[in-house]
Amino acid sequence: MSEKPAVSSAGLRRDMEILEILAGHGDDRDVDGFGVSWIAQRLCREKSQVSRALRALELEGMVERDPLTRRYRLGWRLFALAARTQQARLVQVAAPFLRRLTASFDEDAYLCVLRGHQVLTLMSVPSSRAYHRVWEGISVPVIMAAAGRSLLAEWDDQQVVTLLRATLPSGLDSAVGGEEKWLADLAHVRSSGYAVSEVELEDSSAGVTAPVRDHRGLITAAISVSVTRAASPVRLHEMGAVVARTARELSEVLGLPPGGVAFQRNGRAAWGSGASHGGSGRGGHPNGGADQPSGGAE
Repeated sequence: MSEKPAVSSAGLRRDMEILEILAGHGDDRDVDGFGVSWIAQRLCREKSQVSRALRALELEGMVERDPLTRRYRLGWRLFALAARTQQARLVQVAAPFLRRLTASFDEDAYLCVLRGHQVLTLMSVPSSRAYHRVWEGISVPVIMAAAGRSLLAEWDDQQVVTLLRATLPSGLDSAVGGEEKWLADLAHVRSSGYAVSEVELEDSSAGVTAPVRDHRGLITAAISVSVTRAASPVRLHEMGAVVARTARELSEVLGLPPGGVAFQRNGRAAWGSGASHGGSGRGGHPNGGADQPSGGAE
């Protein structure tokens, strides 16, 4: 049986036109939103019609109205949908890169993201080992994860110190690294593009992580490799260089312009050439422990 041709919905099309207007150009001109009259004028439609459509979209969370300026902006539900879509795409795009690392090292590889003050593992690709601890969907405190060094590399040093002082469990300073160790690790990540951990952690003896960037040059995730076999510092840093290169290739697929991003002092990112060697400390996640040097209103 042949499928019936899709029927275009005039109402949906009109709503989409409004959302596209509200999306603007993605710059400072769009921050305050747009008024009903201005939107209607841009779309060559009746103001009353646009006003009704905006109220309906507002009820669904697709747009929101500033109670003071009475201007409309895109709503929370659109951003929530976009975030879930971005995460799903990140996992899909990252899969072959993780598989390549696992095949190269025969070690487990992970894709991690920062959620608040937690490191969440989105995906893992297992090695040929018989035993694997399941980390997908599990979050751990960022201070306990080596991937945290990559994920927090854009933070200002004082922000990191404040986080450490607020969340560092008493007596665990030697396990996750104190303030000086953390700051040293971050400095290494910023200058290197990867971080190496050399701390005993469950079945892992070391770990290597590198940050992944989006089209804006912002860190959106981290790739990690859990090293279970004894490896010399030289070998770990060789692995680190490979992980960093893989993370950069993934970043470019996600839209990072060729040429990359270079860190400035205190984690500020600047467009420029990339990175070299990295980090030191201790941690508590399979991704390693800490890291060793290596318009108008209405």
